[in-house]
Amino acid sequence: MPIQPDHLKYCESHEWVSSPDSATGIATIGISAFAVAQLNDIVFMALPAVGTHLNAGQEFGEVESVKAVSPMYSPVSGEVIEVHSDLVDHLDRLNVDPYEQGWIIKVKISDPSEFDRLMNYDAYQKMCAEHG
Repeated sequence: MPIQPDHLKYCESHEWVSSPDSATGIATIGISAFAVAQLNDIVFMALPAVGTHLNAGQEFGEVESVKAVSPMYSPVSGEVIEVHSDLVDHLDRLNVDPYEQGWIIKVKISDPSEFDRLMNYDAYQKMCAEHG
């Protein structure tokens, strides 16, 4: 099933997370199209190692553009079970499709209730319009 931006949850720091799979508890995390547009020309991305344990709000990597270096924060707590390592060599995928081709990590969520505390698509769009 394709990842649709309006089905995701968002952080104020512009990361998104998909609903955890009901069978596995695994969710996909990335950065929003708004974040990609603000960063503009992305030139580097640092990613965590598989097996890294993250807490919600914890920095898990960084993305660097010609304008700035920005940390990326985990929207949820859990263990990194997969890293989109191919992305670092094909950062243009973030510009094309930050939700499908540009996913960053997959996490086995340890506290599913954290997902419900994040912004839905409408609230995120409103925040972006106010700060954009």
